[in-house]
Amino acid sequence: MKTKLLLGLIASLISTALFAADSPPVGSTAPEISATDSKGKTQTLSQYKGKYVVLEWFSPECPFVKKHYGSGNMQKLQEEFTGKGVVWLSVDSSAPGLEGNLTADQANAKISEWKTKQTALLLDPDGKVGRTYGAKNTPHMFVINPEGKIVYEGAIDSKPSSNASDIPSSTNYVKVALEESLAGKIVSNPTTRPYGCSVKYK
Repeated sequence: MKTKLLLGLIASLISTALFAADSPPVGSTAPEISATDSKGKTQTLSQYKGKYVVLEWFSPECPFVKKHYGSGNMQKLQEEFTGKGVVWLSVDSSAPGLEGNLTADQANAKISEWKTKQTALLLDPDGKVGRTYGAKNTPHMFVINPEGKIVYEGAIDSKPSSNASDIPSSTNYVKVALEESLAGKIVSNPTTRPYGCSVKYK
């Protein structure tokens, strides 16, 4: 019995360690990506060297994603910071046949319907980009600085609910990270635990 408990504890600790190590750590160089966006254009991280880049994992069927888009919160954030020269790349890593997967036409229809303001919506049906970043949830957020270093990784905000009424009283970690970085400051809360629906990898 004690052996089983010990093995269970070890397994739990290993899984926790793997969970923590999945995403590249803050301060490390952001891994290169290459994916086709909804307009058929190839998007790479290296093409935006010298700019701030936000990576946002996206699934239109996820209630946590709907919380931020249905309220206009995500679009407002996208518009504010793309207006300041930040590149915003939404990423759909849902596999074909699974919740959240979009064809290019479906993605463009969703962009139009929700009036989204990102720079591009990347289609990642094989999950290569998502796995490179250890993306676990929709939304899972990363902020990359002009030197190509990750300065923030985690949740969009401090209230892990799907209720839009929680938005006004929450701290938007991505907004704070971008504001601090753009002001030349060190990000005060660089790593948080992402929340949302699990990314539906193949």
